[in-house]
Amino acid sequence: MTVLSFAALPVLTYSNPNPTRIRIRSYVSNHHQPPDLSIRIAAVPNNNSCSPAGDFLRRLCVSSVAIIGLGVSSLWAFPPPSSACISPASPPSSVHPQETLDIDNNVGESEEVENIEDEDSKSEFERWKTKSYALTVPLKIVALEGSLPTVWVREFLKSQGKRVQFRPAFRRSLRDIFNELSNPIKNGKINPKSAVAADLVTLGDSWLNFAIDKGLIEPIEGAEDQDWFRDLSHKWKVYLRRSTEGNLDSQGIIWAVPYRWGSMVIAYNKKEFQKHNLAPIEDWSDLWHPKLAGKISMVDSPREIVGAVLKYMGASYNTTNIDAQVVGGKNAVLQQLELLVQQVRLFDTQHYLKAFRAGDVWVAVGWSSDVLPVAKTMSNVSVIVPKSGASLWADFWVVPAASRLVTDQIGGRIRGPSPLVQQWVDFCLQPERASPFKEETISGASPISLETPLEEEHKEHKKKGRPNLDTNLVCNVPPSEILSKCELLEPLSEDAFSDYQWLISSLQKKPSHNIMNRLSFPMHSLFTTFWSKMQFKAE
Repeated sequence: MTVLSFAALPVLTYSNPNPTRIRIRSYVSNHHQPPDLSIRIAAVPNNNSCSPAGDFLRRLCVSSVAIIGLGVSSLWAFPPPSSACISPASPPSSVHPQETLDIDNNVGESEEVENIEDEDSKSEFERWKTKSYALTVPLKIVALEGSLPTVWVREFLKSQGKRVQFRPAFRRSLRDIFNELSNPIKNGKINPKSAVAADLVTLGDSWLNFAIDKGLIEPIEGAEDQDWFRDLSHKWKVYLRRSTEGNLDSQGIIWAVPYRWGSMVIAYNKKEFQKHNLAPIEDWSDLWHPKLAGKISMVDSPREIVGAVLKYMGASYNTTNIDAQVVGGKNAVLQQLELLVQQVRLFDTQHYLKAFRAGDVWVAVGWSSDVLPVAKTMSNVSVIVPKSGASLWADFWVVPAASRLVTDQIGGRIRGPSPLVQQWVDFCLQPERASPFKEETISGASPISLETPLEEEHKEHKKKGRPNLDTNLVCNVPPSEILSKCELLEPLSEDAFSDYQWLISSLQKKPSHNIMNRLSFPMHSLFTTFWSKMQFKAE
């Protein structure tokens, strides 16, 4: 076997008998410049001859050294990591190691990227706010038809945003709302759409003490700490404090929030009065004029009928003991009550204005919320508040006592009213909410105007050139000198309750003048109210 050796390799000849030696030199600058990695080749004379095989080996060695040199130089070009251990996780705002490269040269570009990201985040957040999620807050109210300005609903939704489910519903009468509150207590059946399932409902002043006494409504939690309560006049605060029986109590709690009020008024046909040489009506005493016999229609409320007699006799609507507080006592009041009944052709809350519009009667006595809208559609009509004062009516927001019910038919309402209740109440009592009343687009007045004169504002409204109703009301409010003589109706005391019973039963015994035919409906209304009160107390 032939052994191949370097000596056996063919001899290669070169034109340059002196090969070069390659020296690798690296120059590292003293300044902050990248190291010089160039390979410098220096020719060194060599007199020693070399065979081709040896020369091949030298070239191979030189190549290996060059490769190793490049590897070492690369370590100089790139700085080593500061630590070989794994560092703790950086906070979200810190910069990752790979982001530190060329940071000094790219600061402006990074800030621009961050600004773009901030703008994108803000834009995304605004889009999120406009979306509706399951976390929307509901607010359900049941109001008396015609008592709630529609502009309030729009403005409240606008102030709260789209994450509020505001669902107002309406009932035709205060009696309907009261019945819906009391029915679940009586029969245990609950309709999810009933007023008892609402967060707030309208309740009239005459129903308030019964609702409290029966436990149909709950106190307004934290009312005295709210701005709306502190801003109410002293008269309202006294009227709102009630005991658990519904009577006025200086140490009582707050059960209701007023949102509009008005007064009893007298409307009369000026054309008929002029035709029959009758002087304009100014006070209650004018209703006893002989020429008006059978020409008057009136609401069928016993409190208003007897109250008109008491005011005529110089007494208060809220007289607690007639014998002690009225000249002549119950007998004198009965005599005047009999005379008034002879004057009135119709006692009927539903139809007394129809008779007035049709011309069957010349005078209508009723609540301003009923009379003013009808009077504005008629000509030759005047509406006045009697100068000796009148009764004041009020509509309140109250919280149904749904939390006392054991049921699964009204959802989470049994755990308490909506957290938006206080916001809605505060919204209704803001001065800006008085505009619909001042502009007379809706009947009534804001609670803040109960003791605030509005004569100057009335002059401004007259300048707008609207057709004005002949009335002494100023933006639905009695003049200040008359308002001071008006009264909110307080719950009847036990003595007053007995006096009313005696007056009605005495009228029943009168055989002449066909009195009971005209008082049949108010008698029923009176005893229904009284029996309801007695049943509430018995239970």
